[in-house]
Amino acid sequence: MSAFAYESYLNASLSEQDPEVYDLVQKEKHRQQSSLELIASENFTSKAVMEANGSPLTNKYSEGLPGARFYGGNEYIDVLENLCRKRALEAFSLDPAVWGVNVQPYSGSTANFAALTGLLAPQDRVMGLDLPSGGHLTHGYQTDKKKISSSSIYFQSMPYRVDQVTGLVDYDALEANTHLFRPRLIICGASAYPRDWDYARLRKIADGHTSFLMADMAHISGLVAAKVQNDPFEYCDVVTTTTHKTLRGPRAGLIFFRKAITFSDGESLESKINAAVFPACQGGPHNNTIAGIAVALRQAASPEFKVYAQQVIKNCKHLCDVLSSAPYNYKLATGGSDNHLLLWDLKPLKLTGSKVEKICDLANITLNKNSIVGDKNAVSPGGVRIGTAALTSRGFVEQDFTKVAEFLHAAVQLSLDIQSHCIQQKQQQQAEGGKSGSTVVLLKEFVSAATAPEFEQRIQGLKDQVSEFANSFKMPGY
Repeated sequence: MSAFAYESYLNASLSEQDPEVYDLVQKEKHRQQSSLELIASENFTSKAVMEANGSPLTNKYSEGLPGARFYGGNEYIDVLENLCRKRALEAFSLDPAVWGVNVQPYSGSTANFAALTGLLAPQDRVMGLDLPSGGHLTHGYQTDKKKISSSSIYFQSMPYRVDQVTGLVDYDALEANTHLFRPRLIICGASAYPRDWDYARLRKIADGHTSFLMADMAHISGLVAAKVQNDPFEYCDVVTTTTHKTLRGPRAGLIFFRKAITFSDGESLESKINAAVFPACQGGPHNNTIAGIAVALRQAASPEFKVYAQQVIKNCKHLCDVLSSAPYNYKLATGGSDNHLLLWDLKPLKLTGSKVEKICDLANITLNKNSIVGDKNAVSPGGVRIGTAALTSRGFVEQDFTKVAEFLHAAVQLSLDIQSHCIQQKQQQQAEGGKSGSTVVLLKEFVSAATAPEFEQRIQGLKDQVSEFANSFKMPGY
């Protein structure tokens, strides 16, 4: 390869080297800018985080821990990882003599499985919040027919649930079932639970069977750092988290562990967790991502971040109030929220979350379908999950979420009209054929009906309004 060809090949910009990928990046930037991002597990990172995550640190292999690598040339990487570990403890006000942290996991899921690998032996018993109750796949989820998550494949799982009336975690039932199941580990934390956790009660339940207690605070870690949620570190043995939700960093995971815990073989929890991350569950850490995490953790320890976290909760509570009050009077799971997300129960409207999600997507509103208490079908659940972290990062305050509620109401009314149209068509076809039959509207029928000119025009009108509103706010990092 000539010097000229070498230079043009390796030093060309993305737009020059790969216009196709560059175009997709630009389209996604435009989509984020012109949309209302309400997915509770998403957020927008700062420019500094993106710069660190896109840095030459991506070039370096560094298997092992600082000072004990399997590759040379890690003198600066060691400093970086130690800095990230120091900032992780500082962000959550933890004593380094009591707590340690591994910052290498690639994601929250790998962090959870590594934590389970370090804590448990194969086929040990685990109790986590059931997925239909708002728990996460990695907390031991399985169905009658299949073990879905590796946490249910390699460990014995017995989930606990929320109360079927209130939607709140049923601590009494959990405690009663521990007397039967005798778990080695109890996992608390959720991906779709709008209330805070009673860690003191969970610690008491765990101590009744000398069980470990682990908190997966992936969704609320930024709120915990800002001290606007209960503190899992006060009561738990292990705490895991993602770094990209309310913590507003790049996509990765962290595992915190109590240093004083040792096992019958004399090995410490610290050494077991570190060995579970590498070499047991993954290879070399992504140093560019660790740099982004370090930047995000420094930001999370700032007074400005505490103001942000407080606003996230204010915005969520306000959105709950607006949606559940006149003139809308919609039903929310648990009646509201203590954190960054709400669950909107659409069953009283005879709508599915999948239909509302689809119409919102067409109108530049991104949220996700979600199971509500009493649901039988996770593919077509009775609600949607809405989060306020991302839009709060764009500067939204309470009055802006009043407008968001108007758009959400418009999307739901559109969904009702489309569904009603589908039902009328089915009834007319049945009458003409002299037959009776089901008027249940399948998602594919619903989506097809939405392309009719009358609905397509209304959807486009809503999309235009949403885009104009969203574009009036700046995007972090752009």
